[in-house]
Amino acid sequence: MQTVQFIQTTPDELQQQINEGVKAQLEAFLKEFKPKQPNEYLTRKEVAKLFKVDISTIHNWCKSKKLKPLGIGSRVYFLRSDIEKSLQPLNAE
Repeated sequence: MQTVQFIQTTPDELQQQINEGVKAQLEAFLKEFKPKQPNEYLTRKEVAKLFKVDISTIHNWCKSKKLKPLGIGSRVYFLRSDIEKSLQPLNAE
């Protein structure tokens, strides 16, 4: 292990330099850090209400692969992010 000697440095100056180094590292980390948002799952009824359509329309959209249903047991869910991705602009060029 190496030893380091601080000559002509006061404890306050050393602490200030350490704080500046840690602050710079934290700022660099926070620039790149993006917290992961939790997945939001919607039921068929919630999706139907969101689009103001009947549940049978949601069923048809699933059959035609416009929506990607997820399931657990007999329950059917949709990821909100998948629903938003499935929307397409009407005036696409």
